[in-house]
Amino acid sequence: MIKLDEIQKRLLREVADLHEVPEGAFNIRSNSESVGRVSTANIEIVSKEDVAGIDIRIKPGTKNESVHIPVVMTKSGLTEVVYNDFFIGEDCDITIVAGCGIDNCGPKDSEHDGIHRFYVGKNARVRYVEKHYGSGDGSGKRILNPGTEVYMEEGSTMEMEMVQIKGVDDTERSTIAELAAGAKLVVRERLMTHGEQRAISTYKVSLNGEGASADVVSRSVARDNSFQKFDAVLLGNAACSGHTECDSIIMDNGRILAVPGLEANDVDAALVHEAAIGKIAGDQIIKLMTLGLTEQEAEEQIINGFLK
Repeated sequence: MIKLDEIQKRLLREVADLHEVPEGAFNIRSNSESVGRVSTANIEIVSKEDVAGIDIRIKPGTKNESVHIPVVMTKSGLTEVVYNDFFIGEDCDITIVAGCGIDNCGPKDSEHDGIHRFYVGKNARVRYVEKHYGSGDGSGKRILNPGTEVYMEEGSTMEMEMVQIKGVDDTERSTIAELAAGAKLVVRERLMTHGEQRAISTYKVSLNGEGASADVVSRSVARDNSFQKFDAVLLGNAACSGHTECDSIIMDNGRILAVPGLEANDVDAALVHEAAIGKIAGDQIIKLMTLGLTEQEAEEQIINGFLK
C-alpha cells in the first residue's frame, strides 16, 4: 500500500494527473526513495545496481499499455540524480508519463536531475508526457534539470509533450535524438517563467536515415524578470525533413533568446526554422475587456489559450 501525505498527493496530481494508484506499470519515487512499484506481464521495471534509477523493459508488440514514473520531493535541501532507461520493443504502442514536482518550504535548494534514455524499436510508437511543477513558500530554490536521449530505429514514432508552467526556479532542459530511416519525432514544449526564474531548453536532433522527420515546437511566456533560452539544432544527414519553431510572449521585464540551428549535410535535406517573440496585442485585451473581463483577467485568458 502506497502511503503519501496530502502535499505529495497534490504534486502527483499536478505532474502526472494521478488521483489514485494508476493502472498498469508504475514506479512512484518520493524524497529519493521508491514508495510504490508494479510491473506487468509486458512491462518490467527493475532498479539499477550501479546508480540511482530504473530500467523499464517493454516487450515487442505491447499495445495500449502505459507506464507512470513520477517523482515528488517535499524535503528542503534534497539533491538527487536519477537515471531511467526505457527499452521499447518492436511494434509497441505505449504511453509513458513522467514528471517531477518539488514542494520546498525551507531555506535550502532542492534539486532533481532526471536522465531519461529511450531506445525505441522498429515501427514502435511512443507517447511521452513530462511535466514539471514547483510550489512551497521557502526561500530555497526548486531546481529541475531533465536530460533526455532518444534513439529511434527504422519506422518508429515518438511524440513528446514537455510542460513546465509554474514554480520552477531554475531549469536546464537538454534533449538529443538520433533518428533512423522513416523515424518520426514530434515535440511540443510549453513553458512559463515568472519572478527571477531561468529556463534553458536545448535540442539537438540528428536525422540520419532517409525519410526521417522531426517537428520541434516551443510555446513560452516570460513574465516579470525571468529569462528563457530556446536553442534548437537540426542536423539533416540524409534525405529528410525537419522543422523547429519558437513562439513566445514576453511580458514585464522578461527576456527571451531564440537560437536556431540548421545543418544540412545532404542535398535532399529540407530544414525549416521559425521564431516569433512579441507582447500581447492590445486589441486582444480590449476585445476581452468589452466582454466584462478585467485587464488582468484578459491577459490570463490569452496566456492560458496560448499555452494549451
